[in-house]
Amino acid sequence: MEKEIKNKTRVGITCGDPAGIGPELIVKLAADNRILQEAILIAYCPLPLIQAAKKSLGLEDLPSQHITNLAQAQLGKLNVFSPKDAAEIVEGKPDNSSASVALWALEKSSDDLEKGAIEAVVTAPLSKQHMALISPGFSGHTEYYDKRFKKEGALMVLCSDRLKVALATNHLPVKDISTSITKDTLVAAIKNLNSMLQQDFGVVRPKIAVLGLNPHAGEAGNIGTEEMEQISPAISAAKSANILAFGPYAADGFFGSGQCFQFDAVLAMFHDQGLTGFKAIAFDGGVNYTAGLTIVRTSPGHGTAFDLAGKGQASEEGLRNAVYMALDVHKHRKDYLENNANPLRFSAVQKDIDGPV
Repeated sequence: MEKEIKNKTRVGITCGDPAGIGPELIVKLAADNRILQEAILIAYCPLPLIQAAKKSLGLEDLPSQHITNLAQAQLGKLNVFSPKDAAEIVEGKPDNSSASVALWALEKSSDDLEKGAIEAVVTAPLSKQHMALISPGFSGHTEYYDKRFKKEGALMVLCSDRLKVALATNHLPVKDISTSITKDTLVAAIKNLNSMLQQDFGVVRPKIAVLGLNPHAGEAGNIGTEEMEQISPAISAAKSANILAFGPYAADGFFGSGQCFQFDAVLAMFHDQGLTGFKAIAFDGGVNYTAGLTIVRTSPGHGTAFDLAGKGQASEEGLRNAVYMALDVHKHRKDYLENNANPLRFSAVQKDIDGPV
């Protein structure tokens, strides 16, 4: 039993903005005992909010415990790591206090990731608007993790069973998108996506589709030249690097016809282009995965839903899928690193032409 517990992955779950649906979803998630047996779950969340959610959902018997250090965390229970001096949080009413808790959960879990005290993190959604008020310049989870755990560079990828959509640009104003799309940045994103599929998802030879920027993918330069000047050269460069990259495809027909299901992943040029197609197909069940990091981070694909906070109506499906994906990615990455740790060297065998054949 002790050996089995040691082999379980320790997954941190941040509460996001605690005035939203994060605490409620954590409790709903932990109500399924199967997931409590799959991983050691540590919730970074004010304890009173967990207790209130248990009561309002009629889950007072849910096995949970308050911990003050991660060595106390147990399998089969929801382990709650709570801030010491959290102000009162009002459900559905985000403010500086709730944003401060969200920032605490983000930073504390990141500290534990750095120390190896947890092996993956799942982040509940937060309010970028309120976070920026207490942490000027904050623009999102993806950008935060890129600064702290950068490897190839953070790449936002929305994932479901049938579809994976990555974003070449993240939270940018529309007016800045075109100048941010260059051959070099696109080649880097395609390579990053290819590595993610191989190392984190076990796809041996990934097929990647690349979308255009303009309507009808530019129509050979008649509706914009980015496809000809930046996107197509990037696809050619990726192919020269032995990556199966194809496109550029017009986004509307690509998603509408179901062509998106013929590829292992899709690289969209901007946020709404990729996420509109993805969320129309897999809204509640979608998982936001951040590729290109030294750590494993996932998140449900939905937002804070302040209007649903405390009503018991929010679905925990996205959070559950995010936890299971974090577990799968952690295992795939560990297996990949072990299998490629000490590759055999190839040496040319010289045939003795004077000897017997």
